[in-house]
Amino acid sequence: MNTNDKLLEYSIPQLLRWRVGSSPKRPALREKDFGIWNTYTWEDYYTYVRKTALGLKSIGLAKGDVIAIISDNIPELLFTAIGAHSIGAISAGIYQTSMPAEIAQILGYLKVSAVFCDNQEQVDKVLDVRDQIPNVKKVIFEDPRGMRDYMSDDWFIDIRDLYKLGDKEHTKNPELFESLVDAGKPDDVCHLCLTSGTTGLPKGTQLTHKNYINMGLQLTQVDHLEPTDEYVSFLPFAWIGEQMNSFGVAMATGITLNFPESVETAMSDLKEIGPHFMFGAPRIYETIRSEIWLKIDQSYWLNKLFYNYFIKVGLKAADYRMTGKPMPLGLKIKSWLGTQLIFRPLVNQIGFLRLRRAYTGGAALGPELFTFYQAIGVNLKQIYGQTEIVGIAYMHRDGDVRPKTVGKPLPGTQCKIAEDGEILSRSDSVTPGYYDLPEKTEELLEGGWLHSGDAGFIDENGHLVVIDRLSDVMHNNKDEMFSPMFLENALKFSPYIKEAVIYGDKEDFVACLINVDPIVVGKWAEDRGISFTTYMDLSSQPEVAKLMMEQVLDVNSRAEKEHFKIKRFALLYKLLDTDDGELTKTGKIRRKFVKERYQNLYGYLYDESVDKKEVEASFQYQDGQSTTVKTSIEFFTVKGAK
Repeated sequence: MNTNDKLLEYSIPQLLRWRVGSSPKRPALREKDFGIWNTYTWEDYYTYVRKTALGLKSIGLAKGDVIAIISDNIPELLFTAIGAHSIGAISAGIYQTSMPAEIAQILGYLKVSAVFCDNQEQVDKVLDVRDQIPNVKKVIFEDPRGMRDYMSDDWFIDIRDLYKLGDKEHTKNPELFESLVDAGKPDDVCHLCLTSGTTGLPKGTQLTHKNYINMGLQLTQVDHLEPTDEYVSFLPFAWIGEQMNSFGVAMATGITLNFPESVETAMSDLKEIGPHFMFGAPRIYETIRSEIWLKIDQSYWLNKLFYNYFIKVGLKAADYRMTGKPMPLGLKIKSWLGTQLIFRPLVNQIGFLRLRRAYTGGAALGPELFTFYQAIGVNLKQIYGQTEIVGIAYMHRDGDVRPKTVGKPLPGTQCKIAEDGEILSRSDSVTPGYYDLPEKTEELLEGGWLHSGDAGFIDENGHLVVIDRLSDVMHNNKDEMFSPMFLENALKFSPYIKEAVIYGDKEDFVACLINVDPIVVGKWAEDRGISFTTYMDLSSQPEVAKLMMEQVLDVNSRAEKEHFKIKRFALLYKLLDTDDGELTKTGKIRRKFVKERYQNLYGYLYDESVDKKEVEASFQYQDGQSTTVKTSIEFFTVKGAK
C-alpha cells in the first residue's frame, strides 16, 4: 500500500495525529499578531485541537451536532473545526460579511448547536437574532475586546475558558480524546460548505474527511508540494477554495499555513512570507494586475519604455512556455533580459518571487489575464470544479496551459459531457449530497454523476472548455448562442473596468452595464486634471465615457463572431456589491438579480432612441439603512456593432 492510499484511510484528526508522529516540531501554522509572527508546530496544533475538542464536548456538543464558524482566518478557527471533527461533530463556515438576518436563516437551516466567532462584531450579529435561533446553546469567541459586558451571560464563553474545560476533561480521562479520534471514519461528514447562491439561497454541501484528503492528494499528484512549502491563508474560510487548502492540501502534504494579521494587511503580509504556491479568486488577480499597471504608469519614462518593450517579448515567450514548445534562442535571450531587468523586480514587489505555482478558480479568468501573468513569470494556472467536488475536478499542467481552457481532469477523476452540454464529474471528492435537501441531492447526483450546471466541451487537446452556466448561456433573437461570462471577462481585462454585466438574451444585440475601476480610473482622471468627488461623479464624466468606449471598441475588434459585439452600454452609477445582493460572497455576478434591480436601465439599453435619462439610484448601507438619490445616466451606442 502506497502512502497516498494509506492517507485516504484517515479522518482529518487522524491525519493530523499522523503528522505529529512524522514531524512534530515542523511548523504547521503561523499567525501574525501585533506585527509578530507566532508559530505553531504540528505538535502544538494537535494539542490545541485536543483542548478544543474536549472543551466542546464539555459544553454539550456531540456527534452529529453542527458548530458554525464566523471568523477571519486564524489558528483558532482550525482548532475549533478539527476539534469538532474529533468528537464526530460537524463544522460549517459562514461569511463574515453576512448580515444578521442571513446568519439566522443559515443557523436555522443547518440546525446549528454552537457558534464560534472571532470578535465582537460577529458576536453582536448572532446576538441580534438570538430569539430566532433557539438551537444555539453556546457562542464561543476568540477576541475578548468589547466582551466584558457579556461575560455574565453563560450563553457566551471565551475560547481560553473552553481550553481550560478541555484540559480538565483530559486530566480526568487521559484516554478519552484518543478514543474519540480513533472512532472517526473517512466517510463521516465533517463539514458543511455553503454554495455560492448565484441562483437562490445557499445549500449546505456535506463533505467528508475522505473528500478533502482525496482532493489534496489528487492536486499534489499533478503539482508536487514539499512540507517546507509556504501558503498564505487569506481567502474566506467559508469558501471551498480556502477549505480545500486548509483541510485537504495542508493535511495531505504537511505544508505550512500562514495567517495574515488582518484582511487589510493580507497583501503586505504575503510579501513577508513569499509563498511557494497561492490560490485566489479571479478578483484577486484582477486587482493585482491593476496595481501592477498603476506602478508602471507612475514610474519614470525609461522604465515605462523598457516595460512596454519587454511585455511584448514576455507575451511571445509565454506562448512557448505554456504550450511546452521549444523557444527560439533569440526570444529566449530577450525573455531572460526582460525577466532580470523588469519582471523579477516587479514580481518581488508583489511578493511572488518564490512562487512556483499560482492557481485561480471559483469563476473564469480571461485568457488575456492568464497570458499576462505567464509573461511576467508567474506560473498562473486555472482550476475548475465546484463546492460539491471540493473545488477541483480539472486543472492545467505545467507546459500545457491553454488560457481558453481549464485543463484536464485530476488523477482519479472521471469527467464527461452530457447530451445537453452539461459538464459531469465523478471522484472520491464528490459530496454525498446536500444537508437536509434530498430532492436537490437527487438532482445533483442523478445517474451517479455530479451535475455541475455548467455548459462546456472537450477540445482536441483533451482540455475542458467551460462556456458558461447552463442557465446563463444566452441566445439572441436569431437563436445565435453567446456566453455573457466570456464577454465580461474580455472587458474586465482592461485595467479600467472592474465589473461588467452582459445582456442580450432574446434581444437584437448585446448590451452591457459597466463598473469602472475607481482606483485606476480615479488615478487616470487625476492625471488629466478631471475633478470628481464620488464614484457616481467619476462614472458620469464625459472623458471617462470616452475611455470606456475605447475599451468596448477594443473588445469588439477581437470578437470572433459578429453577434458577439457589444452595441450599447451604460456606466453604472454605483459599484456592484455583495451587501446589495448583486454579487455572491465570492464575487460572482447574480445576473438575474442585477437585471431585476436595474430593470429600468435594461429597458433603456435596448431603446436606441434614448441617450440620457434621469433615474433614481438606491443605496443600501451595511447597517441595513438605505437611501435614494436622483442622477442622470447616459447610454452609448458603439460604432460598427450591428
